Amino acid sequence: MKKVQKEIGRVVGKKPQIDMNDIGRMDYLKCVIKENFRLHPIGPLLVQREISGNISIGGYDVPAKTRLFINAWAIQKEPSSWERPEEFFSERFENNRVDFKGHDFELIPFGVGRRGCPGLAFGPGLLVLSISLPMSYIGLIGSCQMMMNYMGTWI
Repeated sequence: MKKVQKEIGRVVGKKPQIDMNDIGRMDYLKCVIKENFRLHPIGPLLVQREISGNISIGGYDVPAKTRLFINAWAIQKEPSSWERPEEFFSERFENNRVDFKGHDFELIPFGVGRRGCPGLAFGPGLLVLSISLPMSYIGLIGSCQMMMNYMGTWI
């Protein structure tokens, strides 16, 4: 959290409000958000797809009209794609161009294609804003010691 606070302080400074240019310059905060989505996808199973024709996947024959579920949770924790996949390590995204848009299959928290989540258009930017806004008032929250347990409740 200290690293995120430091970045927000550097980018926002003493300005009274955060603007879109600031959001674009908060690279480490974006890494933290990507790592959160990687470890805890919004929907662990993506919308089911129906195979339009007979195909072969990984040596398995899949007949037409078969419905497939894509397990985003498992893909995003795949050891062949991620070093230390079970650890929260946001620095893995610092020099990594992986994005949410479906170009990189190892990170697909919003799904891909026509059936992808419409939240992709505004969700990540809104998260950057909603995290950075209160943290930009470090004097306000700096004295509060809030802790969050793993299940997401404040303690």
